Amino acid sequence: MSSLKERAETQGAIAPLTRNEIHRIFYGLMLGGFLSAVNQTIVASALPTIGRDLGDLHNLSWVIIAYLLSSTVVAPLYGKLSDIHGRRAMMLAAVGLFVAGSALSAVAPNMALLIIGRTLQGIGGGGIVPMVQTTVADMVAPRERGLFQAYMGSAWIVAGVVGPVLGGIIADRLHWSVIFWLNVPLGVLTALLVWHSMARLPRHQRTHKLDLIGATLMIAASVAFLLALTSGGTRVPWMSPTILGLIGISMLLTLIFAWWLNQVAEPFLPLHVLANPVMRLGTIATSCALSVMTGFMIYMPLYYQLVHALTPTQAGAALIPIIVFTTPGSMLSGRAMMYLTHYKVSPYIGMSLGTLAVAALTWWPAMPLGWAIFATSVIGLGVGTVFPIATVSIQNAVHRHDVGTATGTMNFFRALGSALAVAIMGAILLAGLGFTPERGGVGLEVAAGDAGAAGVASVFRFVFAAALVASVLTVIALVFMEERPLGGPVRKETPAPAE
Repeated sequence: MSSLKERAETQGAIAPLTRNEIHRIFYGLMLGGFLSAVNQTIVASALPTIGRDLGDLHNLSWVIIAYLLSSTVVAPLYGKLSDIHGRRAMMLAAVGLFVAGSALSAVAPNMALLIIGRTLQGIGGGGIVPMVQTTVADMVAPRERGLFQAYMGSAWIVAGVVGPVLGGIIADRLHWSVIFWLNVPLGVLTALLVWHSMARLPRHQRTHKLDLIGATLMIAASVAFLLALTSGGTRVPWMSPTILGLIGISMLLTLIFAWWLNQVAEPFLPLHVLANPVMRLGTIATSCALSVMTGFMIYMPLYYQLVHALTPTQAGAALIPIIVFTTPGSMLSGRAMMYLTHYKVSPYIGMSLGTLAVAALTWWPAMPLGWAIFATSVIGLGVGTVFPIATVSIQNAVHRHDVGTATGTMNFFRALGSALAVAIMGAILLAGLGFTPERGGVGLEVAAGDAGAAGVASVFRFVFAAALVASVLTVIALVFMEERPLGGPVRKETPAPAE
């Protein structure tokens, strides 16, 4: 009886999905990915309106921080749980929590309840991304995953462009709660698509145990570290007892977590996954690449306003190319994996060009506006080539029953790495302009006005230099990451378009 059951599970695990079944699953994943991505940008434009309406501007930043913290720390938890309970169950749980958090945020009568709603929303949204990536790994062979990952990236591009604009329009012409109410019908639609389409998704599982102590230690250490990164240099001085205490707590919990990993039979982060060289180098590559991308998306609008005297609207428009050009970069890598044996050639070329563009901005931070926009476009193209290669390489290098855990762990570390990079860039910028709690900053605009465009550009030189370090590390990690053969046939001709 047991043998028959195991045979049935094995057959179910390898049963191929039809083309239509793959498409139906992918449509649900696309919508889920869009929901998660757009909620990282749509709220920002409405923050002033929300603060005025709720009568609390002092704690407004926590509307963003709460989502960042919760979505970051739960990523590896979802990966592990999906290896235990299956992708469909955890994707539905993520979407359900996301919708519940959205509804709570929409009806929040005060800032405290809004922050709680955003935290719940982040707990759901933080699981959507690793579930999307892991589900793609279950659907198709490694050679074809890169292209699917690239298509999925288009949802993030649309969200990055549409989110801030849509948030501003809703805040100006409607009530800010509409931003959150929109998630409810879209989330329900996503759940229905996932429920029906993922029913026959292959499962590559074996019996797992959830290490609750390890999960708690890792989450607590991460929260303390992220709180230090998001508060240091802005709300309180970097060398204050608060920040030093948070960093000390994070380091202590990390050491305890590392000790605990060696004490249990099945730790929360499996040692054989962490020891995998492709896992390590792929995570470094994607973390550093995301650091470059996130840093430029956050600080380039300020650069355009202070150095080139653009209005906020013009600065936002100037940022669009770096967001949009990640799509052709991702498509290039996806195609490379389908047709080439040495598929790393795509990020070699793309990220090398991106690194040269970052170096140009470092060397000549006051370059003309057109050249700056061109340089950031090249950076977007280069960074876009990294994500599919790194993600698929990691999934291809671990056992099938560890794909969820590896994907969630990768997402966790790259979010943590990008948060660290953004904090470093922000500290450089604010310190250079004199806007720090230690110096009693007089205001960013006043400090920038006193320094002049040339002085501000010289400050941004060091911000770009930090991005250059991350970009170089990305290239180094790609070079040393083993190029293992991908499962699936090598394509010899252009595939027929989707029906």
